[in-house]
Amino acid sequence: MIKPLFWEDNRLFIVDQTLLPLEYKQIEIKNHLDMADAVKRLAIRGAPAIGIAAAAGLVVGLKSFINSGSTIFLEKLDEITAILNSTRPTAVNLSWALKRMKSVAKSMKHKPVPDIWDRLYQEALTIHQEDIAMCQAIARHGQNLIPEKANILTHCNTGGLATGGLGTALGIIITAYQNGKDIHVYVDETRPLLQGARLTAWELTEEKVPYTLISDNMAAYVMSTQNIDAVIVGADRIAANGDTANKIGTYGLAVLADFHNVPFYIAAPSSTIDPGIQSGQQITIEERDGNEVRNLFGTQISPMNSKAISPAFDVTPNKLIAGIITEKGRFGTPYNFL
Repeated sequence: MIKPLFWEDNRLFIVDQTLLPLEYKQIEIKNHLDMADAVKRLAIRGAPAIGIAAAAGLVVGLKSFINSGSTIFLEKLDEITAILNSTRPTAVNLSWALKRMKSVAKSMKHKPVPDIWDRLYQEALTIHQEDIAMCQAIARHGQNLIPEKANILTHCNTGGLATGGLGTALGIIITAYQNGKDIHVYVDETRPLLQGARLTAWELTEEKVPYTLISDNMAAYVMSTQNIDAVIVGADRIAANGDTANKIGTYGLAVLADFHNVPFYIAAPSSTIDPGIQSGQQITIEERDGNEVRNLFGTQISPMNSKAISPAFDVTPNKLIAGIITEKGRFGTPYNFL
């Protein structure tokens, strides 16, 4: 199983995903600022994975304050939480994990600081282990929706690199293939940062799952000519009504799938559901630097003075979604995630 984040002798490491697939490099995260930088520059990414990363980043950030008094320790906890929470605004898993960690610490505020820190470390490990189990359950539920012979289109990266386990949407696909289904995957390149071309194609290569890489603007052609049986993607935040924010380009795929009568599925752990948001209109969309569009890995591909925008996500309305698959099963309209 691919591990984007792991502990070794109480030291925290991540795989730098900005270098894949050309280089596989593990880097040590020594403090919360290292983790904040890694999340911001997408060295670690994917909604479930950055939730796990935020919890772990809080732990390593607080390690320097184990010998402080509880007042200072809890003040630093608030400070570090705020820094990590500000890194990426759309994926709710990040704030969900930090709230959970903060609640644990506050419940132990009268305990010795080393005990609080150790409990936080154990909670971070628990969040990671829970995500592994959720990925396995999502795969079990989701593979039942895939025909014995299927062409599936996916977008961005939703495998082991994006989670604590085997993945969400890609976990479903890989599990179905490993269980004997005749699967072929069409992988959107996913501009502007090519997470599909760089990461999903790499994971499918590692798992020996047959796939074809396509540019994003080939999706309509592929749906009309290649007998696509399903589109399965992940999510970064799901509103109470089922509206779903995911990597930019997902909304367009859902519209195309609807036109071509192809079922469009979302796969995500329940930690991605935000019951405090009633619809997708309330989801904050992360705006990244326009240079991500003007450049392609350091090479200028547009005139220097080109105006460019880079929204990291878009929102797919619930009416375009055939089902949302979580570890609890498949949900459909009207959505009731309880």
